[in-house]
Amino acid sequence: MAHMNAGEAQQQHRSLWGDVWRQYRRHKGAMAGTIIFLGIVILVVFGSYIHDLDPQFLDIRNKNQGMSWAHPFGTDNLGRDMLAQVIAGGRVSLLVGIVAMALSLVLGAFVGVVAGYFKALDGPLMRLTDLFLALPILPLLLVIIMLFRDPLRAAFGPETGIFILIVFIIGITSWMQTARIVRGEVLALKEREFVLAAHSIGTNSRRIVQRHILPNVLSPIMVSATLGIANAIITESALSFLGLGFPSDYPTWGRLLFDGKDFLQITPTRVLWPGLAISLTVLSVNYMGDGLRDALDPRSRER
Repeated sequence: MAHMNAGEAQQQHRSLWGDVWRQYRRHKGAMAGTIIFLGIVILVVFGSYIHDLDPQFLDIRNKNQGMSWAHPFGTDNLGRDMLAQVIAGGRVSLLVGIVAMALSLVLGAFVGVVAGYFKALDGPLMRLTDLFLALPILPLLLVIIMLFRDPLRAAFGPETGIFILIVFIIGITSWMQTARIVRGEVLALKEREFVLAAHSIGTNSRRIVQRHILPNVLSPIMVSATLGIANAIITESALSFLGLGFPSDYPTWGRLLFDGKDFLQITPTRVLWPGLAISLTVLSVNYMGDGLRDALDPRSRER
């Protein structure tokens, strides 16, 4: 009997995630977004092994070329291969998006759980969240970059220093929505019977948060994660397009747009490819977030 109960419990556990996956597969936009996003990730991670041209190799004789077999995306004004630059830039842009999303997610989830669970801290933390929401983000980012760009470049090098700076400022300015969503979930969860039962048997607050609160707020956190990647990629691209991101010899999709804007009349495809990469990535991630939100909604699974 014990063996049967364990098997039934294991089958029920498998069915839960099976229902989530089946519901996610029904969302055509989410599946299309997943395929496109995985294709982009595979291209930027393994594309350099197939198209093995150095993105920084200068071929002045072939500058401002259109699409060809040798250069499928054409070349820039210095003769650098655009496909190689898009692949290399994609690595940086996706890495910025993932790391900045992780930072904002950890910070937002921490603030949301603490504010929702501990009533005495709810007011101060939510007023802090409101303060960050009221700040004009883009001017704030520009001021922070101008103040700290040179010291961090001197301390960590031009590429690593600006990477740390951009990831940090995107992370600390994009956690507020996650904090509000998680706080709302925690406020509802802490009145549920299983949390009250844990209180009644003397379980301490840290253990209740770890065992009962956090596992039940993973759904909104996962949805926020997908949308956070898109937001971070757009923010990094905007900063690079304004010339305040990575140096010109360290390509990102936004930097490629910035460098190519002056050559629109000569080689318009030079801004087409990085712009298309940004658009497809953000669109696919947003559709994945929509599908994940619907799949993790118990009412959707019941239908």
